[in-house]
Amino acid sequence: MTVRIQDVVESLEAAYPPELAESWDAVGLVCGDPRAVVQRVLFCVDPVEATVDEAVGFGAQLLVSHHPLLLRGVHGVPADDPKGRLIHRLIRSGIGLYCTHTNADTAAVGVSDALAEAIGLTVTGPLAPHSPGSATGLGRIGSLPEPEPFGRFVQRVAENLPTTAWGVRGAGDLDREIRTVAVCGGAGDSQLSTAQAAGVDAYVTADLRHHPASEHLARGAQVPALVDVAHWASEWPWCQQAADVVGAALPDTVEVLVSTCRTDPWTAHAAGTAPDSGRTPA
Repeated sequence: MTVRIQDVVESLEAAYPPELAESWDAVGLVCGDPRAVVQRVLFCVDPVEATVDEAVGFGAQLLVSHHPLLLRGVHGVPADDPKGRLIHRLIRSGIGLYCTHTNADTAAVGVSDALAEAIGLTVTGPLAPHSPGSATGLGRIGSLPEPEPFGRFVQRVAENLPTTAWGVRGAGDLDREIRTVAVCGGAGDSQLSTAQAAGVDAYVTADLRHHPASEHLARGAQVPALVDVAHWASEWPWCQQAADVVGAALPDTVEVLVSTCRTDPWTAHAAGTAPDSGRTPA
């Protein structure tokens, strides 16, 4: 059986319907001939130089990324522009690029399901369903097999996600018992109040900012404890999920590979060593 880019796209769009994407998003085939033959597909979070290098080295004919390459208005892709350079290289290498973003975030089984599974949660439903009772929506709510202290839970998250310079940060009482957890892959501070309303013990997401986190915790001891991880790390588990989607839809016809490139932009994390003084906050 000859597999073409359009066959891979159809399998992905069955799992992550494009109509679920936000109106501002840019999902779909960025470059590549839908009729081009595909033998190998690489899955990644970010379409950047490193993952394009990996696709070329793997001999892939299609790169599937979670993040869009051309999200803002684009009037040209000259080769002396960073993104234009990637487009030119992909085309010269015979590699198509397909992006599935917020539709993968809110699909019935999507990015947050992969994050929940990675940290050992049993999912019970969306955090913010599209409608009451809907299987689609942003984030997921799940439970641990057994309750555990928050300090141990933070360690659990760190042990089950790829290592980054950003690391894993926790905010809350380290002895608090954690059983129910909300997760949201990617930047999720917009769902802090939703997680609180859900009554979960902890909320795991990425890119938590100082003021929203501080104001959330100030509401009292019963708000969810917070776990902040690197954006890339929170979404990387989805790559295997998407690869499995294609592998199951097109068995024994295409080879799938998950990128091992750490494309998180942060490359260093230094702990302060200054001694306490009158100028050092307590």
